[in-house]
Amino acid sequence: MSSTATLAPLQPTHPAVARVSAELVELLLPHRRASDPDLPATAALFPVQLRQVAGFVAAGEPVVFTLPGFPCKSPNTRKVLGHLPDEGERLALGFLNGLCERIARVYSPGARILICSDGHVFGDLIRVPDQDIDAYSDELTAMIAREGFDHLATFDLRHVLGDLPYDDKRALVHDRYAPPLDDLRAEVRSDEETNGLYRGITRFLVDDTADFAGTRSALQRECRRRAYGVIQRSRAWGTLIAEQHPRSVRLSIHPQPVGAGKFGIRLLDHRDVWATPWHTAVLHRPDGAWELMHRAEAERIGALVHRDGRPSHFEAAR
Repeated sequence: MSSTATLAPLQPTHPAVARVSAELVELLLPHRRASDPDLPATAALFPVQLRQVAGFVAAGEPVVFTLPGFPCKSPNTRKVLGHLPDEGERLALGFLNGLCERIARVYSPGARILICSDGHVFGDLIRVPDQDIDAYSDELTAMIAREGFDHLATFDLRHVLGDLPYDDKRALVHDRYAPPLDDLRAEVRSDEETNGLYRGITRFLVDDTADFAGTRSALQRECRRRAYGVIQRSRAWGTLIAEQHPRSVRLSIHPQPVGAGKFGIRLLDHRDVWATPWHTAVLHRPDGAWELMHRAEAERIGALVHRDGRPSHFEAAR
């Protein structure tokens, strides 16, 4: 039987469902953002994702992925071109839409990815104004429509809590869903993956702070404190997403180990597994490759290119 046929109605444990589900997970593996990159990975090592995908395949429905991310641009103008999405986001969205198209060639109902923009969840902690986050999120949605990325959609706090003030929204989400700080501190001390996440977020917060008046050590202390808050809010957002979309397959922009409940996915190739379009600019190489790097580095190599009247990316000389 061709795997492009719709298989409903079948049980999730049916052999045909299991075979197609494994094919779909295999499509994700080349793009995996791994915290254990040297460990060989096969679909069989991802039972959580296989089970979740099988639920959609058995029902003959499009597979729904949720991806927290695309929060806002870094506030450090040495890293990014501005506060609106640019070529980096366009390339990342194009990759995600293309991934869904490849899934549809294997499984005819296809897939869709819900981008759960999390900027407002921790905007106060990363020191980005809410109006800039709104502008970023609105332009991201407009970019999806403009580029015809039909397999993508966006979701943020406005979809859940409407027009409440953002400080009130953040407080509600934190109070209802965030893990206790003492528990998180203990986890950072005892769990290697959580400790790596904590250190990675701390590094980003230090790098994103462009106007700190104190010493470097004082900045690092403050960013370590804020990193705990970012993780608390991120987990709160993840729990809220799971509550709103309980059957979805959870993707993550952060590196994940084999068998984790979240599947880490690379949006664009980069030597740094933590790099994202919203913390960098994009350089277009003469060989056609696109590379993420800080703006200050990219502008030493290439010329600035505008798209639709806004800075878009850098073009390296041929």
